[in-house]
Amino acid sequence: MLRSPVLLARATVALLGLVIAADLFALWADFVMYDVTGDIAAGSLREPDRARHADRLFDRAAYGQTAALLACIVVFLCWFHRVRVNAEVFRPDGHSKSRGWTVGAWFTPIVNLWYPRRIALDIWDASSPGNPWDRPRPHGPVNAWWAMWIVSLVADRAGFQAYRKADTAPEIHDAMTQVIFADAVDILAAALAIAFVLRLTGMQNEKALQGPGAVLPPVGAVGGIGAAGGTGEVGGPGGVG
Repeated sequence: MLRSPVLLARATVALLGLVIAADLFALWADFVMYDVTGDIAAGSLREPDRARHADRLFDRAAYGQTAALLACIVVFLCWFHRVRVNAEVFRPDGHSKSRGWTVGAWFTPIVNLWYPRRIALDIWDASSPGNPWDRPRPHGPVNAWWAMWIVSLVADRAGFQAYRKADTAPEIHDAMTQVIFADAVDILAAALAIAFVLRLTGMQNEKALQGPGAVLPPVGAVGGIGAAGGTGEVGGPGGVG
């Protein structure tokens, strides 16, 4: 049965916006730490309180990023599962992975690098307005979001490892360049995720508004079956409900 993903999409977009806000705050903290450690390395720091302030700011930014990301993950996965279930109504035979992978794939090592994208593409194709046998809409938004998500994972890991291993002010100063890059990439990945969520949610709503005929084969395509039968799960032409 179709269920509207709109409210979950709005919540997801709001939390992705919170992630961006946390990353922007983190970027500020990164630059403060970069400047302070640069002054320490050069022997020109005249105000010790600046170093303590930079440490506190950096820690608070990290806590804020973690809290925002965890909240966003929970709501995003609820939305992702909702649109996956809806996609089965639009096209029951158009999914290469079982429904259980919709959430499980994100937490399974190795396969989490490509299974979620495959699931997203199946949802995207099934949700493309028009008939199931029509050409689906271009995959650009999915691919752009997923590519930046992978880049952000690698950048975050590299930045964390560089900062964790740094002991001296010059080492921390150098590590901050990687941390700054990682936070900047996170912002772009979140922005592309917003675009993906909004586009896919809009597609599903448009698909539902087409009514039951949008999920049936053309007249005569399957033993002469026309626009009758098999439409009990579509919620009618009034949209997802």
